[in-house]
Amino acid sequence: MQQEPQPALQMRGSPLEGDVRIPAGCAISGIINRSGRRINGEAIIKSIAVMHDRSNGLGGGFAAYGIYPEYKDFYALHIFYDSTSAKKECEEFLERHFDIINLSKIPVRKIKEITDEPLIWRYFVTPLPTKLADSQLDEREFTARCVFRVNTKIDGAYVFSSGKNMGCFKAVGFPEDVGRFYKLEEYEGWCFTAHGRYPTNTPGWWGGAHPFALLDYSVVHNGEISSYDANRRAIEMYGYKCTLQTDTEVITYIIDYLHRKAGLKFNEIASVIAAPFWQTISRMPPDEKETHEYLRVMFADQLITGPFSILVGFDNGERGLMALNDRLKLRSMVIGEKDDTVYMASEEAAIRIIEPDLDNVWAPKGGQPVIIQVNS
Repeated sequence: MQQEPQPALQMRGSPLEGDVRIPAGCAISGIINRSGRRINGEAIIKSIAVMHDRSNGLGGGFAAYGIYPEYKDFYALHIFYDSTSAKKECEEFLERHFDIINLSKIPVRKIKEITDEPLIWRYFVTPLPTKLADSQLDEREFTARCVFRVNTKIDGAYVFSSGKNMGCFKAVGFPEDVGRFYKLEEYEGWCFTAHGRYPTNTPGWWGGAHPFALLDYSVVHNGEISSYDANRRAIEMYGYKCTLQTDTEVITYIIDYLHRKAGLKFNEIASVIAAPFWQTISRMPPDEKETHEYLRVMFADQLITGPFSILVGFDNGERGLMALNDRLKLRSMVIGEKDDTVYMASEEAAIRIIEPDLDNVWAPKGGQPVIIQVNS
């Protein structure tokens, strides 16, 4: 994969993983409760820890939904800073564009396994009415553009989470250590995802860990997309800025574009990014065939090729979690169910460690999405 300009906040002194080719590993795991019941973060740490050997300590992280009910109407910006000067410049920008309801350091516990941490802050904000009116944008597009402005124009600042009533927590380290570092057991949410990273071509640095997120969308990814260049060039035509040297960032922006801007539902999004082969479409019933032909032609640039399995969290009108493999199922994915809770992971062991008595367990077919939505 191509190398982009070196990002801010690269882990100090770490080599580029692209210097030595390493077979892809990575682990993903997710939990969602259909009724909206909140789950303690300890469960997702326990799940991802089982797959320790699928990562190499160069990145781990979590996305959690429903964790900020007291601030559910405000965007929660999680930001890494390289320096106090970057923090000052970023906060001045935020104050010009948002009403800051609350700000604080994100609570962490110091552990020997996590080192070289940047300054880690969070802000609960809402766009200033005058700025929003002048922009002639809706508040989600306004917020997204402000996120890109910080990440591309303020050296040493990186907004790595920007949704409402959700947050991402990530670092350089093994995921179970990252979970302990961020005190994830003190959070409760209706959905959690987790990632253990085994990077193949990009740096092990704090911003490069998964999940990648924009607004309420978050993605954890196992694999490597061979269509990165074409996908990146196409998505940047719609105003997105790809600066983080990873294909997962591109997947996140494609999903944001297809759902928030193009108005597709998640089953349609799956049929775009993991589209059926043309010979498969040719054998479909007429109505289904017409739909898939339309999606393949209209959104051809958003087709993702190469091996991947992803978990996509979302909370924008629809609330839920989607699991999806590439069309050839070149990366593993297992789904388990127990009562109203659904589990998704790279390995069945990562599910059974937290729920040994499953009602149902299966592996979805390649390109077949599993979409779980919260009822409440």
